[in-house]
Amino acid sequence: MNSMNVEEKLLFWVGAFTVASLVLWVLYKLLSGFRIWVLGNGMLIYPNLGKWAVVTGATDGIGKSYAEELARRGFALMLISRSQDKLDDVARLLKEQYDVETGTIAVDFGQSDIYEKIEAGLAGLEIGVLVNNVGVSYPYPEYYLNIPDLDNFITNMVNVNITSVCQMTRLVLPRMAERSKGVVLNISSASGMYPLPLLTVYSSTKAFVDFFSRGLQEEYRRQGVIIQSVLPFFVVTKMTRIRKPTLDKPTPDRYVLAELATVGLQSQTNGYFPHAVMGWLTTKLVPIDLVIFFGARMNRLQRTGYLNRRKMREQKNGDALKNGDTLKNGDALKNGDALKND
Repeated sequence: MNSMNVEEKLLFWVGAFTVASLVLWVLYKLLSGFRIWVLGNGMLIYPNLGKWAVVTGATDGIGKSYAEELARRGFALMLISRSQDKLDDVARLLKEQYDVETGTIAVDFGQSDIYEKIEAGLAGLEIGVLVNNVGVSYPYPEYYLNIPDLDNFITNMVNVNITSVCQMTRLVLPRMAERSKGVVLNISSASGMYPLPLLTVYSSTKAFVDFFSRGLQEEYRRQGVIIQSVLPFFVVTKMTRIRKPTLDKPTPDRYVLAELATVGLQSQTNGYFPHAVMGWLTTKLVPIDLVIFFGARMNRLQRTGYLNRRKMREQKNGDALKNGDTLKNGDALKNGDALKND
């Protein structure tokens, strides 16, 4: 009887400890979630970090929204992108709406010889925030060996998605480390959280950005610098070709506002609460093989739809050309008959 009582007591305390641990874990997660998604980081992202913010890929989508929100908070903006005309338009908008100082650097991140020009343009600036946003994806999902002009495709994607992040960080991080403050936001993608077939090269480059960011965060966090990996799911941008915002597909402005509130609280973030839920489901709850399978299936369907639409456009253009030739031939015959009649 005594041995049974001891066993029952032992089981009771093991069970009680397990339940208490589970309750404490759930409570901790709830409080952490409340801290991140409701309270946010307060006054962290403001010009006390440094007068200037630098944004790459700043003329459209998420990059433009980062530029606008940082300007609204009082940062002077250095905008870096390919088109000088678009850069001038965004710079003019920021000056008119927020009365901030701006600068522009027009470069093609697909090239590797641009960083001396960027370094000269950034010389002497007290940079508090760097947003490595510039990026390029596939025109449509495709099998690796079927990608048109594959050699140049690889070079361009690596230069834009990987080299730009490493080189821009190389240029900006030393002065942040010297001043023991600064924020680097590296815009990765939810596509970098797991392999995404038919977007394999893009997915892999975004996985690099995520690993690079988290590794550097551990290297430099003791020096007061925050380096954050940002992994959004779908946002309404030209790259995603999504036009109508929904709860899980926010506008760039809404996404950026939510994401900036997570800086300093998460070194790796999906940036937006519905995206965080999706990230948890796809990495913690659903087996990775299932995620890869459904990702491949989704991209195959998108590929088929794109190729079918392209084929229809080509047929329509071909028919238009044939009709044009027919009309021309008909006119020629009429003119010939007219000449004969004359």
